[in-house]
This record gives sequence, structure tokens and C-alpha cells, in this order.
Amino acid sequence: MKRLTTLVFLAILGAAELGCGGPAIGDLKTITLSSAPSANLVGEGGTVQLAAMGTYSSGAQRDITTRITYTVTPIGADDGGAALMNAVTATCTPAQGCGTVSISSTGLVTAIAPFVCTWVDMNTSGTGSPAWAISGSYQVTATAGKITSQPVFISVASAAGAGSTGKCGP
Repeated sequence: MKRLTTLVFLAILGAAELGCGGPAIGDLKTITLSSAPSANLVGEGGTVQLAAMGTYSSGAQRDITTRITYTVTPIGADDGGAALMNAVTATCTPAQGCGTVSISSTGLVTAIAPFVCTWVDMNTSGTGSPAWAISGSYQVTATAGKITSQPVFISVASAAGAGSTGKCGP
């Protein structure tokens, strides 16, 4: 009977450890957030897929992309992001859309209207190659419990640029 009780306990412990794709969020030590294939939303409806990898106290790493909460904050070079990000000046709720982007629970960031260009051609001479600089972006972090990832910055090139060529970004 003691052996059966021990086996049942170990089975329950193993099921709790594996749970929904890995160890419990409570054992989470760090979150690493990344974007693929780049961190630039290109075109109307352009997308960037985020991935969140959790590292646990055991050293195990698991994909927790769908088990976390995303926070999106507009960042602007001169105005706190207000003008470029459709007057969103504080952290926004991803489900409502954050200015000119939305983010799903699966980490898919999508360019939405009103479309913008957060790139500036610093080459004002009108000759030669463009010298691109980012004038604003979205800072995205992932949180589970009390653990927050490092930020990922996403630029947006969903509208024509203001320069003479009308291009937006590299």
C-alpha cells in the first residue's frame, strides 16, 4: 500500500510539473522575449511574431508565448510617442489596439489603421542613399506573475514616409 501511495504521489507531482507545457509559472525565473523575422512592421496589416521563452528554477526552458501578458508602450523621440502613435501616451491594453498596432494573446503584433511610418530619412541632401533612423517605436514586454521580460522595440513602416521618395525605412 505504501508503494502504491508513493507511486500515486509521484504521478500527481509529475503531472503538476508538466502541466500546460512545462513547470508552473511560479517556478519561473526569467522571460526572454524575441521577435521574428524582424522587429519592423512593414505594410498595412504587416505582422511580427513574438516568442517568449521562460527559464525555470530547474534550468528548464519552455515556450510560454501564450501563457503571459503583453504590455505595449509607445515610445517617441521628441514627443513621448504621442504624435506617431495616434495620441496614445500611456501603456495601452493590447486587446483594444495600441495606437497603430494590435497584439494577440499568441504574440502576433499587427499594424492597424491609422497607418504610420516611424522611420526618418536623415539624408536631407536629396542625393545618395537614405540614412534611416527610427523616430518612434513600440516597447513590448511580457509578464508572468512578478517576472517581466526585457523590452523588444518594434518600429512601424505601414504608411509612406514623409521624404521626397515616399519610402519608409530600410
